[in-house]
Parts: sequence; C-alpha cells; structure tokens
Amino acid sequence: MKPAENRRFAHGLVVGKFSPLHKGHEFMISRAQAECDTLFLISYSEPELPGCERARRESWLKSRFPQLPVLVLDQKELRRLATARGIASPPPIPHNDASDIEQRLFCGWLCRNLLGTRVDAVFTSEDYGDGFAAVLTDYFRRDTPDAPDVVHRCIDRDRVHVPISGSRLRADPHGLRQFLAPEVYADFMERVLLLGGESTGKTTLAAALAQTLDTQWVPEYGRELWEHKNGAMEFTDMLHIAQTQIAREEALAMNAQRWLICDSSPFTSLLYSHVLFDRADPQLERLANRHYDHVFLCATDFEFVQDGTRRDAVFRQYQQDWYERELARRGMSYRLVGGSVEERVETILGHLNRQT
Repeated sequence: MKPAENRRFAHGLVVGKFSPLHKGHEFMISRAQAECDTLFLISYSEPELPGCERARRESWLKSRFPQLPVLVLDQKELRRLATARGIASPPPIPHNDASDIEQRLFCGWLCRNLLGTRVDAVFTSEDYGDGFAAVLTDYFRRDTPDAPDVVHRCIDRDRVHVPISGSRLRADPHGLRQFLAPEVYADFMERVLLLGGESTGKTTLAAALAQTLDTQWVPEYGRELWEHKNGAMEFTDMLHIAQTQIAREEALAMNAQRWLICDSSPFTSLLYSHVLFDRADPQLERLANRHYDHVFLCATDFEFVQDGTRRDAVFRQYQQDWYERELARRGMSYRLVGGSVEERVETILGHLNRQT
C-alpha cells in the first residue's frame, strides 16, 4: 500500500466550526482538496459563536470553495434536512463541550444520512485526528463490514504555515484581519449609516469620517441615477437603487477597515418611493429593515443650499420628520448629530470609541 501522504482519496472530509473561517482553515482545505476526488466540508457549533452564525459560515465556505459540497448546520437546519430525507428524529448537534466520541459518531451519522457517503480520509490539524479516523472506520463498518480504514491526514499541526486560531480572531478580527479572506472580514465590518434630508451635510460628513477613520465610504447611488436620468425616475428604479446600494456596500466592505461609512441605505430609497409614487415594492420594504451597527441622523442646522437638483427647505424638514418618525416606529436606535462637520465627526468618533 502507498504511504498515506502519497495516496489519492475518493472521498475526504474536513470538519470544523470555522468560526470564523480563516486562512489556516483554507490552507488545510486546499491541501486536502488536492488529495481527494471529492472533499466534503462539515461545519457546526453548539452554541454558535458570536458573529459566526450558520448563514455566515455557509456563505464563507461557499464563496471560498464554491466547487466543494458543504454541509453547514444549526439545530433548525439539521431538522429541516433530516425531515426532507424522511428522518423523523435526527440526533441533536452535540454541545461544543461534548465528548470526543459523541462528536465523532455524530459526524459519522451526518456522512451516512445527510451526505450519503463513506469517506476514505479525514483531514485535521490536530493529533485527535487519529482517534477520529478510527471511530469513523468502526462506524462505517456497521453497514459495510469490509470498509477500508479511514486514514487521518494531519495538515500543519504546529501552525507553521498559518499561525492563527479561531479564538484569537474572534477576540480581535480587525487587528488580525490579515488572516481572513476579504469575503470573511467584510462580515466583521461595523456599518455606520448616515441619514438626513437634502442639504444636511450628509455626503460631506461621510467623506470626512472615512478620511479620519482611514476607511471606505459608500456614495449615494440614488443621487447618481437621479442626475443620470435628469430626475425622470420610474417606480422600478427605487428597488434597483436599494439593491445597487447594498451591492456597493458589500464590495467596499472587503477593503474597508473596521468601519464602513454608508451615505445612504434602502431606508432612504423607501422614503423616496413613497414620496414619488405613494407606494413601495414589498421587496424594498423588506430591504429597508437592513441592519446597521450605528445610525446617525444629520440635523437640519445647516442652511439649505439649492444645487439644482434639490427641492426646498420645506421638503427637507418633511424628510427629517419622516426619518425620526419611522426610526422610532421601527425601534431603530439612532443619534442626532449637529454643528459643523468637525463637530459632527468628533461626536461620531466619540460614540464609536465608546462602543469599542
């Protein structure tokens, strides 16, 4: 038989919390992928760790390894998948503190019942992998007595190639961002939303904040489209503006640093949809509930400036009243900022620093 290091496996397995998925994980997965015809990725954590919920972990794995079969679970998703396969009572996801044998048997159950496969190799970066492979071997032989041994392949056990751990990253994702792919780091970005009526200094403030914080800011796409169409907006433009604004956020978040300054949001698109068309697309209504970590409403203490595209000070006050009313109705916490640009920046920085 060939040494394990030189063998090629039909089916391999990598299991992890991936909380978050970091470059150490990616190094191991890539090495395992090179040795397998098919590599399966399983991720679960009970309880889930802050900022690393199931949907995020699934998104990270699928964006970084789109060609690999991925099984990312929480208790709800486990029940859903089991029900779809006619399994009435799946075993619950083991607690993170559960015994090794319970974790390993659960992975065997997942392979057989949800992935429909028997693996030939398990890849880890820990010495426990030998025991993991032995338990999987015994588990698969319950159904297939002549099943071959599951091989353990240990990759970078001493963390020579990528010296990082999930616990260190959870404690300081911004300081250790070099160990996270941009798609992963973007989900740890704190989004700062600036709201305000026309001519409240919102865009000037966004640029000033981004410069002060050495980060990115997301310009208001709705204004660009308004100018491009000379104000001849259509109802369908409102949803398009919101979707484009979100897409720009997601793109810039991958290159921002700790905070992403947002000069607009779907919430603003909702306001204009009701103003211009007296209605809103249901999808836009849902997008308007998009979460932002910090929300600031710019006061109307700037003199109204007509730039050729704005309406008037009366409409600006209408916008301001709408924001205050809707933010309160939706239970969205916000802070009113006024004064000069410098004073507003100082106020916001003070708030952000207190939240750090």
